[in-house]
Amino acid sequence: MTPDQIATANHELRSKSPLEITRWAIAHGGGRAIVSTNFRPYEAAILHASVQAQPDIPVLWVDHGYNRPATYKHAEELRTRFKLNLQPFLPLMTPAHRDALYGPIPTTEDEAGLKRFSAVMKLEPFQRGMKTLAPAVWITALRKVQNPNRAELDILSPDANFGALKVSPFFYFTDADMEAYLAEHKLPNEWDYFDPAKADEKRECGLHAAWGKKAVNQ
Repeated sequence: MTPDQIATANHELRSKSPLEITRWAIAHGGGRAIVSTNFRPYEAAILHASVQAQPDIPVLWVDHGYNRPATYKHAEELRTRFKLNLQPFLPLMTPAHRDALYGPIPTTEDEAGLKRFSAVMKLEPFQRGMKTLAPAVWITALRKVQNPNRAELDILSPDANFGALKVSPFFYFTDADMEAYLAEHKLPNEWDYFDPAKADEKRECGLHAAWGKKAVNQ
């Protein structure tokens, strides 16, 4: 889609429900739409909308091996409940191997270390997953309120890192909107989630930032 076409579609989709947007995305994917997840809080919503629109939609999940037990249990609950066509991609290096070589997960004081961690444990397997699944449309759970970088996006945005059209059906939902959606559909949530590749909710792990594509190739 051209920038003008994306702008027009964003204007038209602004008044649509997440399910309507998801159905639009899948229709425009030509059989090549996927949804990604990390099973963080509120992820049940995007997975619910996606399987309502296409029950067998591929679900790309990078399991970096550092998730907390509650997150793994939540992932299994949603996988079973939605009969997810889960496509897990794992790093080439195990967490134990990485920790033995490089020590504990870097903190926010070590930005370079965090980017290296993300490149090895998250970005490389995600890029491998995207090459394998080769989506034309990538459905995400991105929302405007999550951080300043995402606030500059929209429901539709071209993705330079992976060459897909990124579609975020819940982009304009607030946390209260998300809570209401979960309640309406009786969906579970999970609050113990922690992303070691971000270390802070205001940071980007690289999947949705320009530096991510370069990081893996360095």
